[in-house]
Amino acid sequence: MTAYTNPDRQQEIEAAVREAFFWLHRHPELSYEEVETTKYLRNALEQAGIRILDLPLKTGLVAEVGQGKPVTALRCDIDGLPIREQTDLPYRSEADGRMHACGHDFHMASVLGAALLLKQSEAQLHGTVRLIFQPAEEAPGGAKKVMETGALDDVSSIFGLHSSPLFDVGTIGIREDAVTASVDRFVITFRGKGTHAAHPQRGTDPIPLAAGFVQAAQTIVSRNLHPFHAGLVSITHVAAGNTWNIIPETALVEGTARSLTAEDRALIRSRIYELAEGMAAAHGGQAEIDWYAGPPATDNDPVWTQLARETAGRHPLRIVPAPDSLAGEDFAYYQEKIRGAFLIVGTGKSPANHNPGFRVDPAALLSTSVYLADLAGAALRRTEA
Repeated sequence: MTAYTNPDRQQEIEAAVREAFFWLHRHPELSYEEVETTKYLRNALEQAGIRILDLPLKTGLVAEVGQGKPVTALRCDIDGLPIREQTDLPYRSEADGRMHACGHDFHMASVLGAALLLKQSEAQLHGTVRLIFQPAEEAPGGAKKVMETGALDDVSSIFGLHSSPLFDVGTIGIREDAVTASVDRFVITFRGKGTHAAHPQRGTDPIPLAAGFVQAAQTIVSRNLHPFHAGLVSITHVAAGNTWNIIPETALVEGTARSLTAEDRALIRSRIYELAEGMAAAHGGQAEIDWYAGPPATDNDPVWTQLARETAGRHPLRIVPAPDSLAGEDFAYYQEKIRGAFLIVGTGKSPANHNPGFRVDPAALLSTSVYLADLAGAALRRTEA
């Protein structure tokens, strides 16, 4: 039993958290459009007497419980996805073509529950817990918008969570170092010289350049990365030409690169440029490369990861290593500035994240809220000590 599990209010808080989860699931909004979501969260927090910071955020918000230093933070994301839900849930999405297919409704409700629990024990806190309801994780980049407000400038530790359909309810995945990967997008335009398909010698065909690059790119991971390092280069979009008898001027190749270390991230980028430019030069063409750097890999600090593990040990939770994943997560932007840990919470077996059939078991809500509240309190005590 912790200070955040007052049996007199536990049933009341569990009911409030479930109600919030159901409402949020029924009303998903896309990145940077989370207007009604923000209103709902603001109202729930204000009714509980929880302070909301006055920040220049169009969507999302930051609240806090406690006072003074040190300051620790709990972060959740609030945006949904452009996916039409295909479940039989009684509280399924009411927004056509949108759903919470990645568990952000669960994240919001859990952090809201932690806020309510912390508020009832506010006098016992050894500092301030800042509660970040972040927009546009799926964009990605909402984390940067929050950081630009200065709301995290005095934060000494930060914790985030993500639901997992791989684990049963009552399971938490915890691991040091990278839990998710860096995410980069590239768009390459191979430029040649268009001509009649009957006279290829009069032009420079960009299609063989693109095809050669697609094949060569697969050697980056298999022949350039260390065999025991995780990484990938996925080509996801190829386009060229618009008819059968014309060799086109350009061919487009688009894809994503992912890795778990900064060194491998730089290596993959360098090799993509070298292969594309070399392939084009060898055939008398050109390669124009646009690189869109996304979030880095998450980087769980050993000290705060161990605290998360110790705290979980005080609860009826099964602790397992966080699963291997090359998915991205913009919580990593926070970890470039603030030490902390990103945790994986079992929400019951279901289809994968970003699948129309994805679902979360609400049975995981209260235990997650209690755990997060306890973890925040423990982080304040650890920092103070």
